Amino acid sequence: MHADNAHTLTHAGWPACLNRDVRAALVIESLTGNTWKAGELIADGLSQHGWSITGLSKVRAPDLASIQDADLVIVGTWVHGLFIVGQAPWGAASISNLPTMRAKRAATFCTFALNPGKSLDRLSGAVSATGADVIGGLALSRSKLEAHSETFCTRLLDAVAAPPTASVPA
Repeated sequence: MHADNAHTLTHAGWPACLNRDVRAALVIESLTGNTWKAGELIADGLSQHGWSITGLSKVRAPDLASIQDADLVIVGTWVHGLFIVGQAPWGAASISNLPTMRAKRAATFCTFALNPGKSLDRLSGAVSATGADVIGGLALSRSKLEAHSETFCTRLLDAVAAPPTASVPA
């Protein structure tokens, strides 16, 4: 699952009461539909825990209102590269050019076939370039989208609800 390759989703100064009624926007870059499906699964999972999804849009055509209305922005893309070398998040330049997200929390995910390499770190860097406070992310195997999307939701919910000094183990 490459959980050891993922950032740990950590508490970012939110009180536990904000675990419900959190508004989240998802911004996705998808080629074959796997990353979009993961985004839908994540949106559904968070909705089942009382979160409001303000929008699900494409990186190249972001729903600006949904990003503005959100407390947290989730950015997802897919990994490209040569099997086990040269992996990178697709669309990193477009992601770093998303609208300014200062004072927004963000979480990231990438979908991969064989090995995500350092794609998650690079994706988090691109999202940070928008001014967002990236609290972590997770690499999701495209062969295990449902299970890994559920893991992402669980870790994100835990990170938002965690006490200030705690972090969610990878």
